Amino acid sequence: MASLRDIRNRIASVKNTQQVTRAMKMVAAAKLRKAQERIFSTRPYAFKVREIISHLKGQLDPTAHELFVERGEVSGVLLVIVTADRGLAGAFNTNVIKKAEEVIEKEYAAQRERGDLYLLCVGRKGHEHFAKRGYNLVGDFRNIFDKLSFNTADDIVDVAVEGYLDERWDEVKVVYNEFKNTISQNRIAEPFLPVPKEQFMTPVMEQEVEHQAEMPEGKAVDYIFEPGAEDILKALVPRYLNFQMWRILLESNASEQGARMVAMDNATSNADELLRDLKLKYNRARQDAITKELIEIVSGANALEAG
Repeated sequence: MASLRDIRNRIASVKNTQQVTRAMKMVAAAKLRKAQERIFSTRPYAFKVREIISHLKGQLDPTAHELFVERGEVSGVLLVIVTADRGLAGAFNTNVIKKAEEVIEKEYAAQRERGDLYLLCVGRKGHEHFAKRGYNLVGDFRNIFDKLSFNTADDIVDVAVEGYLDERWDEVKVVYNEFKNTISQNRIAEPFLPVPKEQFMTPVMEQEVEHQAEMPEGKAVDYIFEPGAEDILKALVPRYLNFQMWRILLESNASEQGARMVAMDNATSNADELLRDLKLKYNRARQDAITKELIEIVSGANALEAG
């Protein structure tokens, strides 16, 4: 049985840990508010650009842009995996890594076996996980979320597009957590290159479409392109790719902060329960010690009387 000193030390240790988890929860909540503002302001523009791209593709020849053309045989593949730089966020990182491994097993097992599967891991956790398992890693985008900027999205897209145009890989897919709400995220494997024929819809996008469908119908939009659809397409596609990657990074960042806030809240609550149990155990041990001392005193007094 643990001594009173051991129990007191453990109570003090749990209290210190609880102070840390409570502080981390507050920090995550503050970062979450900022991340939510950024993603909510980014989504409408990203969705509209995607809609315009789809509209342009419908009017032009499928080979109008080199990033639209699907290659007959997919030999090389680049998988962009977005995790966090830190842990203590519940199952946030584990869920993305499991999703990526599931995609690799189901869709790219042949490329993995041939050595034609490449991973671009955004975030330290994913980078370290796949580096230990011998995957072909390209780029180094660790520790980028503390100072997340649009330039980071540009750099990631540059790596993906350069390898695609050089035919190092014939397909690019992004695996990430989409922000649904504070307590839950959607695990997404989104095609990135070539630009998909049909508009890819995440669960959040589908909800947005359903919401718009419930609103009063307006007139159909017929775009007039000046100087021309092809010229606008060439200028818009790079911007489209950069902004979609920026949206993905913001989705992941907001999801991470929400997951960390929930995890730290759960840890703080668990510490409360543990403290109650330890205090109960401490009081029982203290009562046992007092009872034992009383018995020893009474026994000693009786022995002296008998003597």
